[in-house]
Amino acid sequence: MKTDKLELAVDLAAETGTVFVATADDKAMPHIAGAGKIELIEKDCLAVTEWFCPRTVDNLQKNRKVSIVVWDKSSDAGFQLLGQLQKIEDMRVLDGYVPALEGRPPLPQIEKRLIVRIDKISDFKLGPHSDAEEEINK
Repeated sequence: MKTDKLELAVDLAAETGTVFVATADDKAMPHIAGAGKIELIEKDCLAVTEWFCPRTVDNLQKNRKVSIVVWDKSSDAGFQLLGQLQKIEDMRVLDGYVPALEGRPPLPQIEKRLIVRIDKISDFKLGPHSDAEEEINK
């Protein structure tokens, strides 16, 4: 199994705090969001926690495929984790009323936790690299 690489990705995310979540809607229009935290909850499942913008959540309700990138800028080393959303959990809710923000676009009000089954993993970096994917469960 390639779960050792998955564990390395989780450790790297904890060290750097650099995690990106890429989704696409039902017409394949991509969207990238930052995420605060990932954790390994099973041998091939991650939990990704953040105050995700509505587009990320909407995309995942239409298209459950997701790419998670963990990257360390200083060493230019990281991982791309490809998988599928298993479920979305609501973690915390804000009351939403801030008078100074009236009339502006709404900010996320619900902290979400995405449960993602990871199927494939590959290296990620800005420099030349192979994007050969490894199956997690093989």
